Amino acid sequence: VMASVAALCWPDANSAGSAELASGQHKAATEAITVTCATDGNHGRSVAWGAKRFHARCVIFVHETVSQGRRDAIAAHGAEIREVPGTYDDAVRAAQRTAEAEGWFVVSDTSYPGYTEVPRDVMQGYRVMADEAADQIPAPPSHVFIQAGVGGVAAAVSVQMRARYGAKGPRLIVVEPTEAACLLTSAEAGEPTGIDGDLDTLMAGLACGEPSLLAWQELERAAFAFMAVPDESAVACMKLLAKRRPPLVAGESAVAGLAALLLATREPFARSALGLEEDSRILLFGTEGATDQAVYDRLVRDEPLH
Repeated sequence: VMASVAALCWPDANSAGSAELASGQHKAATEAITVTCATDGNHGRSVAWGAKRFHARCVIFVHETVSQGRRDAIAAHGAEIREVPGTYDDAVRAAQRTAEAEGWFVVSDTSYPGYTEVPRDVMQGYRVMADEAADQIPAPPSHVFIQAGVGGVAAAVSVQMRARYGAKGPRLIVVEPTEAACLLTSAEAGEPTGIDGDLDTLMAGLACGEPSLLAWQELERAAFAFMAVPDESAVACMKLLAKRRPPLVAGESAVAGLAALLLATREPFARSALGLEEDSRILLFGTEGATDQAVYDRLVRDEPLH
């Protein structure tokens, strides 16, 4: 993605590979590029890393409740952090407005009318994760439980499962926090639908109120079901995985799929509706580790966050 941005800004970059750009050979040109996005933590960190690698300037917009640990992780790659009032969706709009005014380039994982090409490239990257998982399992899964914020990861997994397994592919269950279930709301409405409120969930990476346009186009036709899970179920899963030997460190936004699976298996109606049987083969994705170590430690130790 960063190489594509460089090519847009500087025509000679079309003939330069990623390694050549990263080497600093064209540093004079790439230093004139500013990339930006909004983030709950993870995507902004990756954009900041990419900008540093290609010697570009980076400005990341965060909303008020993004934790200090996640801000520090982004800033460690040399990015400037700008806080905006409101939610992740407000930060998305602030990044877009500023980029238009300043001539910067938005590198976002969410898409909206008039902005789809870069998010499509980002989602192609997410597909690699799903393809590698499929390579490592002995038989096709019957179900995939995948967490979602704007839906980019879930849609990419959906596309890759269909490409890999065809019409006999797994049932895809999209899982969101109860307090930020914009895809579930969209499914109920039959069209992309944003939700209001402060999106107050511990699952920070999933705290999104507006679905990605590209993601919704995939999920509305390919998802088998949508679910929402409460914060306490995510914390319980974090603790469950932390007790394994060796421990499996999974952040609060990594475990929504597991939480949904465990909740569904306890309910006869949910098991029947989802087609969960004793011989079902479930594929889950742990999409983050302890992205804020202090927050992770407090959650698994039952300590207050504030």
